[in-house]
Amino acid sequence: MRTKRLTTMAILTALALALSWVERMIPLELIIPLPGVKLGLANTVTLFALYQLNLPSALLILIARCLLTALFSGNMTGLAFSLTGGILSMLVMTLARHSRHLSVYGVSVLGAAGHNCGQILIAMILMHSTYIWGYLPYLLLIGTACGVATGAVSSGVLRALGGGKHHYA
Repeated sequence: MRTKRLTTMAILTALALALSWVERMIPLELIIPLPGVKLGLANTVTLFALYQLNLPSALLILIARCLLTALFSGNMTGLAFSLTGGILSMLVMTLARHSRHLSVYGVSVLGAAGHNCGQILIAMILMHSTYIWGYLPYLLLIGTACGVATGAVSSGVLRALGGGKHHYA
C-alpha cells in the first residue's frame, strides 16, 4: 500500500509540475494586466490529492511542485511566493474541506484567497512595504474567478476518478 501511495504521489507531482509549466505558456497578462496572476491549473492536482489522499501527501506534492518549478525556472524569489501562498492555501482548504456547507468549488475559492493572502504577505516582507495590501482586492477578485474554474475542473476529475464519497458539485 505504501508503494502505491508513493507512486501515486510521484505521478501527481509530475502532473502538477507539467500543469504549472503549461500555465507559464498562457499569456494571461495580456487579458489581465496584473503581475503574478495565474490560472492555478496545478491546484487541481492539489485539490485532488487533498480529497483523495491525505493532508501530508497533498502537502508533500505541493512542496515538491514548488521546489521543482523554482529549480527548473531558476526563480528562487518565485519559490518564496509559491510556497507561502501554497502552504497558506493548503491550510485554508484543509479547514474548509471539513465544512458540510462547502463543495469543492467553495474549498477551491477559499484556497485561492488563501494563496493570494500568502503572496501579499511575502511581498510585504520582501519589499518592506505595507502599501502592497492595496493590490489584494484585485488579486482576490481574479482569484475568485480562477478558484471557481479550478473548482469546476477538480469537481469533474473527482467525480470521474474518485467515486461519490464527498460533496464535489
